[in-house]
Amino acid sequence: MQDLNINEISYKETRFTVLDTETTGVSAANSRIMELGMVKVESGKILDTFSTFINPECNIPRQITAITGINNQHVAEAPVFEKLTSSILDFIGDSVLVAHNMQFDYAFMKAEFERAFVEFPEYNKLCTLKLSRKLFPELKSKALGAMVHHFGIRHKDVHRALGDAMATAKLLLKLFEKFDNELAITQTAEILKYQYKITAGSKRFSVKKTMADNFEKLPDSPGVYFYKNRKGNIIYIGKAKSLIKRVKNYFSTSAQSKSKKIIRQAENLGFVQTNTELTALIAEAELIKKHNPSLNSQLKRFSQSNFIKVTLDKEYPTLKSTAIFDFDGNDYFGPFTNRDASQVLIDASNKSFRLRECKEREFSRKKHCYLLDIDRCTAPCINNSTEEYLEELKNVYEFLSGNNQKAVDTLLKKMKFYSEQQMYEEAASIRNTVNTLLNQLNRSSILAEPINKAHVLIKVKGLPVNDFILLIEGKVFIKDYFVVEKSYFDEAIEDYFNGSIHLFNGIDKKDLEKMKILLAWICKNRSAVELYYLKDYATPQELAVATGWQKNKKGQNLHVNLA
Repeated sequence: MQDLNINEISYKETRFTVLDTETTGVSAANSRIMELGMVKVESGKILDTFSTFINPECNIPRQITAITGINNQHVAEAPVFEKLTSSILDFIGDSVLVAHNMQFDYAFMKAEFERAFVEFPEYNKLCTLKLSRKLFPELKSKALGAMVHHFGIRHKDVHRALGDAMATAKLLLKLFEKFDNELAITQTAEILKYQYKITAGSKRFSVKKTMADNFEKLPDSPGVYFYKNRKGNIIYIGKAKSLIKRVKNYFSTSAQSKSKKIIRQAENLGFVQTNTELTALIAEAELIKKHNPSLNSQLKRFSQSNFIKVTLDKEYPTLKSTAIFDFDGNDYFGPFTNRDASQVLIDASNKSFRLRECKEREFSRKKHCYLLDIDRCTAPCINNSTEEYLEELKNVYEFLSGNNQKAVDTLLKKMKFYSEQQMYEEAASIRNTVNTLLNQLNRSSILAEPINKAHVLIKVKGLPVNDFILLIEGKVFIKDYFVVEKSYFDEAIEDYFNGSIHLFNGIDKKDLEKMKILLAWICKNRSAVELYYLKDYATPQELAVATGWQKNKKGQNLHVNLA
């Protein structure tokens, strides 16, 4: 992810990685990458290359072989994508990604990284196809072959990843020359923005002059946008990972009917830039409730996350997988990407520790059951073993907090016992549980404390400025949060270390909604966050050194009147 401020450097000072993928089909969801080529460009020169076959773990269709020349034998001994993720990320580094049809190549790269359970960072992206359309509208075709022919670029190994990436890199340098010599544009940020440029009166777009003028000010960064009517009333509020890309869609003649309705009623466009998509999501939800725009729906649905609920409202708590999080007196661990991920840990916990697994109706009968016979329950229903049960519950909390060694040791002992008793089916079941647990744990758990009781500072990686979100027993504090007059972020940290966190008691619906949005987002973007548990630091100064929150400069927030 690009750490330097892209808004302050020229294209000559920027690192670019041009990539091309050869794939087994056209759908990123159903097809795979079978060859990857990358070319590193800096200071107007080609510096380095990366090329590899990739085993797609599927058959290469005959028609794909006819186009690319790549067949099953070429990739049979090649590494699978999962083995290449570190090498690919190391090569890209802090570059701006470039491709001819970025939407296609990026979709495949993102899908492959998701299959490998590795987050593909949200790089700055530049599409030479989009630039070609903007810069050379007179050319009949803007395909890579047509563009290299137009510039007289030598294109070796057509429809092979490195050959196409090299041709795209040379095309990129030609486009830079046009920007520099004819348009006097040299800043990287301006070039990135140019690919989304809208011109009033074009065939694809119908833009009111006031809207087009404001559109030109939109950055390629996260934020909240809003439309006002002639009376100055806000009629719609939205959020975007990229303001310029999202708002652009409203002006397209092929826009959805709701978007066209908004544009017909809108007279003015405004926006507030945020550091990350997450704070844009949170701000959007809060602003919609505050302003109640006529064209917004108040019902916002967030991606479903799953949790492990510890039912503290019962005398002898149990574990339950649930998609509902609430401040209801119970403890919640997670979030987890899906129910299966949470259920794996529940099953492992049940086999490792001796909490009851029965329903309330069964428990109320107070009858001996087989779980006591196999030492999987302390049987509080018949012996009222409160102290023993609480000790087991303590072990479960350690396990759910990521300290899984005790659980693994317990399971291995049981597996050995079953093997010695020649109970091979039971031993195999335990072995499978251990393997699943070891493979799943690092991919499943996110917070190592109950969510509703967590004392944690979350760093959300932004470009180039990070966001910092503080969770204190259900309260949510966002540093430099523009929606509220005062965020109390710094004060909450000071109060925690002074032992006076109860100054901020009183969890409300806003906290719950922020928490739900936060949990859903970090569940899908785990590599974009870093967690710092306050208990690990003695002073605010130690925490500041570790996280950099005091040095964090505000993003380039364009304050627009939302009143």
